[in-house]
Amino acid sequence: MKNLRYIALFTITLLLTGFSTLLPAQNYPFELSRLPYAYTALEPVIDAQTMEIHYSKHHATYVKNLNLAVKGTEYEKYTLEELLLYAGETGDAVRNSAGGHYNHSLYWNTLSLNNPFDALSDVGKAVIATFGSADSLKKLLTKAGATRFGSGWAWLYVTTDKKLAVCSSPNQDNPIMDVSPERGIPILAIDVWEHAYYLKYQNKRGDYLSAIVNTINWAAVNKNYTDALANPLLKDIEKDTWTGLNEFHEVMSQTFHPSQDGDLNPIRERSGELLARAKDLQSGKIPASFNTAEIKNSIASLVKEAGVLNQLVIKKADDKTITKKLGELHEIFHSIK
Repeated sequence: MKNLRYIALFTITLLLTGFSTLLPAQNYPFELSRLPYAYTALEPVIDAQTMEIHYSKHHATYVKNLNLAVKGTEYEKYTLEELLLYAGETGDAVRNSAGGHYNHSLYWNTLSLNNPFDALSDVGKAVIATFGSADSLKKLLTKAGATRFGSGWAWLYVTTDKKLAVCSSPNQDNPIMDVSPERGIPILAIDVWEHAYYLKYQNKRGDYLSAIVNTINWAAVNKNYTDALANPLLKDIEKDTWTGLNEFHEVMSQTFHPSQDGDLNPIRERSGELLARAKDLQSGKIPASFNTAEIKNSIASLVKEAGVLNQLVIKKADDKTITKKLGELHEIFHSIK
């Protein structure tokens, strides 16, 4: 009776809100979103006891710890996606808790016994074009999960060039994070922490994976796919992976900001390095979304003005002249950034 009341309440909620997927709270204080089905809904693949403990204990703890980790810090103002995007600088407590909240929310969202693969859907067509078939994708997901040492996740994600790819990540990391070697927006998550399967499958992770890949909510994955293609976050990740721009930014930051306080020593010592990074940026690969005539012209101006600045430093120009030219260079950089 309890499960029937829960299902009825959830159905009414869907009718009133129009939502059919589980979405995590995106801003502090973060909240544990309602599970979109009863604990028994995925049996026999996932037993009710595992579902209840996993959702109400493990996931809930990540949400609680995330709020504790960001409370009173600058990260209170960050969205959940921003916390993931800058995970490398937020610290382990935020990184692990934000990842745990996001990853589990996506996991619940992409599980179902009643939404089979649709070859004619947008994601269905992309899966077939990329992997050949849904079965081939399932094998790759199974392998990714089986070969992930220790705890972690297997992912189907949209890359920065809007292709589909499979990877795995350790602990609560995911492809959005700046610490991940594979970058993009996840659209399907498979949890391979032991608490996701141990009560039913014990140490047989392979058996769990073989079952879970046949419990994918492909309607939700299709929505996640179309949403990811239109998500501005994808462009943010693409920019974040632009090595040449990041390397120039590092030297720019370490020379420009001291100049704002009247310290010209860094730029006088590193103007040649700044010019070299500008040339590297020009000769390196530009991400697809930024590969425009306008950006190329800005980079060319960056190289030209960095060269002028370097010559001014070599000729020992006065501080006012150096500061003015460095400021102009900084403005050009931000037109790109």
